Amino acid sequence: MNVVDSAKNALLAVLEAEPGEKILIIADEEKEDVENAFSNAALEIGLWARRIILEKPKEYRKEVPVYLKEIVLSSNVDIFMNLLRGVAEEVSFRIQLIKLETRRKLRLAHCPGVTIDMLKDGALSLTIDEYRKMQDLAQRLLLALSDVEKVIVRNPHGTDVEFSVKGRTFFTDVKFDWKTMKWINIPVGEVIVAPVENGMNGVIVADLAAGGIGKLKSPIKFIVEEGSIRSIECEDREVKNRVTNLLLNTDSMSKTIGEFAIGLNKKARITDEFLEAEKVDKTVHFAFGNNEDFPGGKNTSRIHIDFLLSKPDVT
Repeated sequence: MNVVDSAKNALLAVLEAEPGEKILIIADEEKEDVENAFSNAALEIGLWARRIILEKPKEYRKEVPVYLKEIVLSSNVDIFMNLLRGVAEEVSFRIQLIKLETRRKLRLAHCPGVTIDMLKDGALSLTIDEYRKMQDLAQRLLLALSDVEKVIVRNPHGTDVEFSVKGRTFFTDVKFDWKTMKWINIPVGEVIVAPVENGMNGVIVADLAAGGIGKLKSPIKFIVEEGSIRSIECEDREVKNRVTNLLLNTDSMSKTIGEFAIGLNKKARITDEFLEAEKVDKTVHFAFGNNEDFPGGKNTSRIHIDFLLSKPDVT
């Protein structure tokens, strides 16, 4: 699909952009091709568009630069869009940026790891009609999940975990909803819930991909007790060390469960960019870390790392 058309469909169907509105696009230098597609799409719709291009840093970003903070806080826009690289080590920077952008009521599309290929052939290459069908599917699933208090997930790789969602609201990212979210990722394609932070017990085996790391060569096994990771196993030593450092050493809440989600996007693919992989139809993923923007979420960690599972059996 033409990348500008794909970008325009996302702005219209998901963010409900209207002529005359203002959008500020913050993009990493290496995502400038994606930024061009969204900027041109915004102009074709009739939006007022401004862009900020971030130079590639010499080290991982840990804090929002002062100049960017000032721009965000002084911007009177209707829509923010973050087109950023998706490395796991910069999650804390991205969470800080989101908090700045959502200090007032507006629409934010946060896209760490977005690529031009997603607009051409992947999870962002949807027509308006395909967005509408996915939105209808999500609403029907939300209706079915409205009274759920407990979820059990198993898969052939050894996942066998049970967790409480009592008092928590399932929501979807396929359409902006002020009642349940302050911001969304693009591409879209999930139904999501924040599990009760101390209500999970069992084994999670992620065999497909991990956020900020990419496709997995060896599964990652988590033993979880009362919502917290007790041990991590993986034959890939480098991946195990990265995951262990991020989840066990960042802060007191980084090893606590933050998210469970079901993928719905039929054009999403298993790629190294988790932003797309987590949306793959008929998969599920769990995340440990921050969920304070989810309905009922109480995890205030500085990070949020996702893990994708294949062939789930969800009860």
